[in-house]
Amino acid sequence: MSRFASCVLGERRFAALVEGDEALPLGGVQELGAATPSELLAEPPVTGERIPLADVTLRPVVPRPGKIVCVGLNYKAHVEEGVYDLPDYPALFPKFAETLVGAGEPIILPPESAAVDYEAELAFVVGRGVRRVAGEEALAAVGGYTIANDVSMRDYQYKSHQWLAGKAWARSTPLGPFLVTPDEVRDPHALDITLELNGERLQEASTRLFIFDIPTIVATISEFVPLAPGDVVLTGTPAGVGYRRDPKVLLKDGDRVVVEIENVGRLENPVAAE
Repeated sequence: MSRFASCVLGERRFAALVEGDEALPLGGVQELGAATPSELLAEPPVTGERIPLADVTLRPVVPRPGKIVCVGLNYKAHVEEGVYDLPDYPALFPKFAETLVGAGEPIILPPESAAVDYEAELAFVVGRGVRRVAGEEALAAVGGYTIANDVSMRDYQYKSHQWLAGKAWARSTPLGPFLVTPDEVRDPHALDITLELNGERLQEASTRLFIFDIPTIVATISEFVPLAPGDVVLTGTPAGVGYRRDPKVLLKDGDRVVVEIENVGRLENPVAAE
């Protein structure tokens, strides 16, 4: 499996090819993102050095993306558990690099919010610059796939018609652990996705249930803004979010959240009060 990570070891930061339980640093590349387009990932400039994966700290897969664009309402059952109509155009909103945390890092609960919720999502990282593309050309823009947890502060999300204030809290959005190349993921529209909170499965679906597939998402975004290598796109969460349960299930200090996506991996994070 062609997997890549953004790593820290002491004061050193480096992007690495991951083989088994070892990280193979890429020469001259500090992190995945703008400096690691699809062509570089196809022929990674490994140095020959091998570092035990257990010795490194994983950063967010792309620590400093130029853009993070998220799709809301991309599974019919999730739309139906909420208060919205089925969309005929993707609901899009941004995040910022400051929202990201790596695998194993705590999701930070801010004192201001009393309604912090989980959202398991497939994410992809753009591998080549595109503008106004569609179909196969749009899908070919994807450099790799990873896992996201679009943690949402629901009380802030519903303060207005715009979701930004509920979706962009600092250190709230796990992204990782690895970037997995498209050849290894195979069909991104046929992946099982689950979320467990403290060992209890609360979300379980398949990307077969997307309302908007990845070519449509890339086409929609690239129509109004160019997509560049290292940009990150979250594809939406399935049904089962905590805020729509009765009684509500909200994240609290000491929780542990695990998102798993077939062929992509497992993303585990603790939850901690700020």
